[in-house]
Amino acid sequence: MSARRGRDPGAVLAHALEERRILVVCGSGGVGKTTTAAALGLEAARRGRRALVCTIDPSRRLATSLGLTQLTGKPRALDIRRFDPAEGGTLHAMTLDTQGTFDGLVERYAPSSEAKKRILGNRFYREVSAALAGSHEYMAMEKLLDLSEDERFDLVVLDTPPTRHALDFLEAPERLTAFLDTSVLRFFLKPYFLAGRLTIKVATKTGALALRLVDRFLGLDFLRDLSEFFLAFEGMYDGFKERASRVHDLLRDETAAFLLVSNPAPSVLAEALYFHRRLREKEMPLLGIVVNRVHPAENRSRARTTAGRTVKVRPELGQKLVSLLRDEQAVARAERKSLQRLEVETGLTPLLVPEMESDVHDLRALREVAAVLFGGLEAGNGASAAGARR
Repeated sequence: MSARRGRDPGAVLAHALEERRILVVCGSGGVGKTTTAAALGLEAARRGRRALVCTIDPSRRLATSLGLTQLTGKPRALDIRRFDPAEGGTLHAMTLDTQGTFDGLVERYAPSSEAKKRILGNRFYREVSAALAGSHEYMAMEKLLDLSEDERFDLVVLDTPPTRHALDFLEAPERLTAFLDTSVLRFFLKPYFLAGRLTIKVATKTGALALRLVDRFLGLDFLRDLSEFFLAFEGMYDGFKERASRVHDLLRDETAAFLLVSNPAPSVLAEALYFHRRLREKEMPLLGIVVNRVHPAENRSRARTTAGRTVKVRPELGQKLVSLLRDEQAVARAERKSLQRLEVETGLTPLLVPEMESDVHDLRALREVAAVLFGGLEAGNGASAAGARR
């Protein structure tokens, strides 16, 4: 179910909190994405679900939104009793531990205890495993699969990196498994090394020259470590690939959905449209779009009064205020045109959140965010996802 044109996007989102198992929140940087994810988790807990919010965004903004100094790779319970949650409702939060997740995969799929020790103790593995292209996003998918099977939680809300990196999240398994596919690397490494041992005889002059160049610039110890790393992964490739396939199936399942967060800036909306197209290409379910920091279409401000009297201002200040108001109205009109395009091209009615005054840095402010998202508060009464920086 998604917020098709004409449907109430808030009602669609509320239904998803009660029925879905996985919500993946994605979007550009600085649009209130992380705060939105945290607010969804809190609201789900208030509705009686056992919710977990997990961030894979390296900036680690989730802890700030929750009023915490830090988060670890293990779920941390938050005290939400003062928000009157329904019976059974709980909220946990965590961040992705890339290295720990990678180590867990090695321990699970290593063909033998000897192979496991060789990989985990390998210098090349310890130094670059977390930096391999796609490893961070791949481990996020691995962790998501684990969390989806964790009976402690009814709902997992996943906060992803900025949009184009979130696409890496979807495409990382193919890149990483291709990199670790020893059928390709065998051609380069096995002529010189076998199980970490240097071959005494090099078959060709070209091979001998290549070996001398490697020794000169990298050192044979490095090549030994590199060879040992990839040769140790033999027998694990199929397990990695199988897990990646299971995650793709999970994200296409009716129990999962993506929520796209944006703001009305033309460049950001263009990126949202790009991400929308990529999700459709990959047949991933898009629940809806939240657009934060939207300027009101009409001026709803009232003259400030003191003891029932209108406060007078100097003429020059009044002119500046009128000019500012006109600028704001022009921005609002331009935003409405961009939002109309978004609605037409996606076929979705976006959930609009007005720009607010304060940032989000604790659970109380997150409660106000959720109230705005689900229509529980008048716009402007408190903080919102729009006021947060991711």
